[in-house]
Amino acid sequence: MALIFIGAPLVGVYPVFMMKVMCFALFACAFNLLLGYGGLLSFGHAMFLGSAGYVSAHAAKVWGLTPELAIALGASCAGALGWVAGKLAIRRQGIYFAMITLALAQLVFFFSLQAPFTGGEDGIQAVPRGKLLGLIDLANPAAMYPFVLAIFLGGFLLIYRIVHSPFGQVLKAIRENEARAISLGYDADRFKHRAFVLSATLAGLAGATKAIVFQLASLTDVHWSMSGEVVLMTLVGGMGTLFGPVVGAAVIVSMQNYLAQLGAWVTVVQGAIFVLCVLLFRRGIIGEIGHLLKKSL
Repeated sequence: MALIFIGAPLVGVYPVFMMKVMCFALFACAFNLLLGYGGLLSFGHAMFLGSAGYVSAHAAKVWGLTPELAIALGASCAGALGWVAGKLAIRRQGIYFAMITLALAQLVFFFSLQAPFTGGEDGIQAVPRGKLLGLIDLANPAAMYPFVLAIFLGGFLLIYRIVHSPFGQVLKAIRENEARAISLGYDADRFKHRAFVLSATLAGLAGATKAIVFQLASLTDVHWSMSGEVVLMTLVGGMGTLFGPVVGAAVIVSMQNYLAQLGAWVTVVQGAIFVLCVLLFRRGIIGEIGHLLKKSL
């Protein structure tokens, strides 16, 4: 996977497109940590992506922070928001949990629409990419691309470590049989809350990076439809797999990019592909490949 992302610009793939894929891939991986390994379906994960983007963009443009500090601040704010949202939502399960996260996301959306520093419907535009560590000018795509790649791979490796840690094993046990995990002495709510905060922080890292890459923070990233898109990415690629969300994000972003001339029909095509995946590839693209190879991917 790393070789594909490193080599893509060398064979003529547009670097900005690949950076968009990496941002959404990290977002989908963060969501998959919550859904695929924790069994918690959130309909409001866009609030972490969008809020971190706004904080990062404001910090870089108004406060003049360097890009790495602006991104770190955005991810930290998303983590703090995830801590609060998790405390409210984790007490419920199933559709009730999903509806609470959706309601909280709508609160964040209307706050972003009305707050003076977000720019309303115009968003925060012309965000400077700045200089990494005060030395490397990220306005040059040749410098920006390795920076985004490092963030994506770092986030991916962190998720890999979480999944294969004792914490990750307990999280999967709670997903499979929460009552049995509780009977073994594990505090299920505490584990789920920690997973929620980790997922929110990593989603915020993706949103903050995206705001710096595209020099824009807008309502699109905090809208409820973005929460639906990340669900689609995860299911198409393969829920509960490490590489599935990356492939799912690449598929959805590629469709949006290369089928843009179809206008609103892109959504119809996405819906058709989703239906086909549900009917023919119940485990997702990577899930089916892993099943055929008899290997966990």
